[in-house]
Amino acid sequence: MTQRGTPQPSIHWPMALTQVIPAGMVTLRSLHRRDGREWMALRGANAAWLNPWEATAPNPLRPAGGFPEYVKAMTKQAKAGSAIPLVIELGGRIAGQVNVTGISGGSQLGGSVGYWIGREFAGLGIMPTAVAMVTDYCFDVRDLHRIEVNIRPGNERSLRVVGKLGFRDEGLRARYLHISQGWRDHRTFALTQGEIPEGVLARYLGSDQAPTRDQAP
Repeated sequence: MTQRGTPQPSIHWPMALTQVIPAGMVTLRSLHRRDGREWMALRGANAAWLNPWEATAPNPLRPAGGFPEYVKAMTKQAKAGSAIPLVIELGGRIAGQVNVTGISGGSQLGGSVGYWIGREFAGLGIMPTAVAMVTDYCFDVRDLHRIEVNIRPGNERSLRVVGKLGFRDEGLRARYLHISQGWRDHRTFALTQGEIPEGVLARYLGSDQAPTRDQAP
């Protein structure tokens, strides 16, 4: 018998979650090699939009294989139960990505959520919906205790996402992640299982922060 808190290989991979909002059908699904052309085109078109907020390596090593190698590495982590890397689609088009990484067992039983979205898809309620969906999944299906999001203080769009979802501000972590050739401060936001009994997505969609028909494309 497996005790709660013991890391186990994931039986939930591949996976998909869906939710309809005024902008269309939001789908979170497993990342695949066949996504390469569309994924890389979106990233390339949004490089200036995304680069100021993206984690980097202080001593970068360029992995062989590019996108296929990235998918292979993330899939390996997903099958091992230590990560949940998901493409975000809107109506079948890749709009961004949401990842749960650093999933731990034992006495911590938590993970960290990171995300990005293409500029043309911003402001439609897609990202708060996606983060709410994956947070509920972590609590309800993966039985994690704690989910956190770490955001640079100047990233106003990401700060609005966690604000809309009711994540608790736990304060500043000095020089927490390496971004843009330096160690940058981040603010940590977190939720624990049962803190929002009705569910993060249900609370968000039932609030005045939810996307409206005016936000539809």
